[in-house]
Amino acid sequence: MFVKEEGSRDSPMLVLIHGGGVSGWMWGRQVDYFQNCYRVVPDLPGHGKSRDIPFQSINDTARQIIEIIQNKRNGREVTLAGFSLGAQIAFEVLSLQPEIADYAVINSALVIPMKSIRPFLRPMTKLSMPLAKNRRFAKLQAKALYVGEEQFEAYYKESSSMSTDTLLRILEENMSYRIPPGFGQSHAKILILAGGREKKAILQSAAALAESNDYCAAYTVPGIGHGISLAAPGLFNQILEAWMTDTDLPEGARPLNGQRGARSDH
Repeated sequence: MFVKEEGSRDSPMLVLIHGGGVSGWMWGRQVDYFQNCYRVVPDLPGHGKSRDIPFQSINDTARQIIEIIQNKRNGREVTLAGFSLGAQIAFEVLSLQPEIADYAVINSALVIPMKSIRPFLRPMTKLSMPLAKNRRFAKLQAKALYVGEEQFEAYYKESSSMSTDTLLRILEENMSYRIPPGFGQSHAKILILAGGREKKAILQSAAALAESNDYCAAYTVPGIGHGISLAAPGLFNQILEAWMTDTDLPEGARPLNGQRGARSDH
């Protein structure tokens, strides 16, 4: 798996796990902002510079991320940040190795299986694949995901080159994912983050995750849909920084439905 690394190896480690259909470039604003961290940004299998590596499963990818962290950690503090598919992979990492991270900020995670959609997934995906190569359609998709003009060419190149088999495997994994059994054992301080305009299943997932681990708290950012780090990178950076330093979150982040705060032993 291709991994981009920046910063001093003596600094706290920040691992940024991207979503499906994009790659490590989505974290460009975070890589630039967190100069005091050792930034580790993988391109997941089937994506970016790892596009020739087959995407097998969320579990398999999580095990590869664990190996990367273990090989590079050297006793340092570790923070995980994941978006969408990357959020599910981060949960799997925390479940397989509960002590591997000190902090985690997980954005737009789905852990409620979409059973009603799965029977139609394969025919719908095969019909829609030609649209991925259409620049006008890609522009609309990019806008919905808050992909800016400066990032569009990277988005278009990757979304239009992804194979049908890879996309299907990712979607099937994404839509069948549920809270992993070992998640409640993690003692990382975990922030579950969702946009206030996310789909209902994402907001329900955030609430369920916060209830499944004493070290979790769920927050929303009003007015934003799927992709806070791209839609409001400055605010996302402030949230991530505050969470990593055990300070108050900025006003732009609000507790989800009166959720309790996370327990912290840090």
